[in-house]
Amino acid sequence: MPRKKALSSKVYVLDTNILLHEPLAFLSFKENDVVVPMTVLEELDYIKDSKKDVARDARVSIRAMEDLLHDATPEELMQGVSMQGLGAGEAAPTGKLSIFVDHGMPVSQQVFTSNENDNRIINSALYLQKSHHPKQIVLVTKDINMRLKAKGAGLAHVEDYRTDQLVTDIKYLSKGYHQFSGEFWDIVKAVDSRTEGRDTIHTIDRNVLPEAYVNEFLLDDSQHFAGLVESIDGEHLEVLDLGYERLMGRKAWGIQPKNIGQAMGLHALLDPHIDLVILTGPAGSGKTLLALAAALEMVIEKNMYDKIIVTRSTPEIAESIGFLPGTEEEKMAPWLAAITDSLEVLHKNDENVKGSMSYIMEKANIQFKSVNFMRGRSIQNAIVILDESQNLTASQLKTIITRCGEGTKLICSGNLAQIDSNYLSAVTSGLTYLVEKFKNFSGSATMTLDGVVRSRLAEFAEEQL
Repeated sequence: MPRKKALSSKVYVLDTNILLHEPLAFLSFKENDVVVPMTVLEELDYIKDSKKDVARDARVSIRAMEDLLHDATPEELMQGVSMQGLGAGEAAPTGKLSIFVDHGMPVSQQVFTSNENDNRIINSALYLQKSHHPKQIVLVTKDINMRLKAKGAGLAHVEDYRTDQLVTDIKYLSKGYHQFSGEFWDIVKAVDSRTEGRDTIHTIDRNVLPEAYVNEFLLDDSQHFAGLVESIDGEHLEVLDLGYERLMGRKAWGIQPKNIGQAMGLHALLDPHIDLVILTGPAGSGKTLLALAAALEMVIEKNMYDKIIVTRSTPEIAESIGFLPGTEEEKMAPWLAAITDSLEVLHKNDENVKGSMSYIMEKANIQFKSVNFMRGRSIQNAIVILDESQNLTASQLKTIITRCGEGTKLICSGNLAQIDSNYLSAVTSGLTYLVEKFKNFSGSATMTLDGVVRSRLAEFAEEQL
């Protein structure tokens, strides 16, 4: 019986990018054993002292493995040290963690004889597959090309890291609204309505939309009804009646929505009870323009916040920012041109556009900050606009969100079709993770903007290219 159990468990060989993506990933494989090749430790050692943003993740991973292995003898290190007791819940690990010394492998046992790191890790997995037969050896890497090379070299099982993957396809990702076919009130059998000030709130049966979540917008085909799910209990939904025309008539800093998606996004942006607004959608759908217009409206016109902090993810920013001249704001300016472009659009009819932009940037206290310098801060009573957030991992997004203190509103925008990171895809992006994790949080709202409003050229390119 124990022999059968031993064969049914697998051995996972981890690539470096897995431990950079999630530093404690070696604890995520339940009853299975985990092998970390020596080459991976070398790569982590090289990265931990670099200026890259992932250096912190490398250090966290190294410390976590050292905490587990520090009392082990060299023999135990190679045989495996039990991870039991390190995790919590059903996913707590019961397998072993071992280090595989891949430097001393004879050339006769190496499929790849060139000394690249990827090749040495693949060689390790192939050696283990041969020596541990019939046990299943699985190489886990986020590098697509490495997965292809490993398969081509004869490795039977190669996988992406999917433990933190909440959806299998982004078509299943929460859009932030639900569209009913026909008229909404034809579907509702019983309703209890009440008035609170100028607001009308309907209490309806939860069976109308069993999968509803808080701050989800409701629309129908009539283009008359528009609502927002305010609260959910066991059997009922409370829906705030917004009204389609009223929603389309909202304005911020002179900007009026061009479609219902923008109208719903603007409503969430201007709602003082919502601390996190996530805007997704194609290039040219108005994400940055809406975020900036709403931010200016709330800071200058309504005096709800003290300042606007704008930041974004840039893959090469850690290396490049130091070589650009000027202050941090001036160094960030090339990467945040989308914000200055949007400011120009908002003031294009002014007599002196540059003068207006300078005045507004000073009046609204707009600050351009690098993501690298957000760590350790506590941001109070501000609006933080995080642009291009599809290129961040879940742990990087967590770092930024946990900086937001009392009275701060965070606006995350991104296009999941334009990911620049080598190791992220639409389903593993931190933005996707954020949408799914926060969809039931009453202080957040998600909106997927459909339709390109930038120009007919941009719309055609988005559809056809």
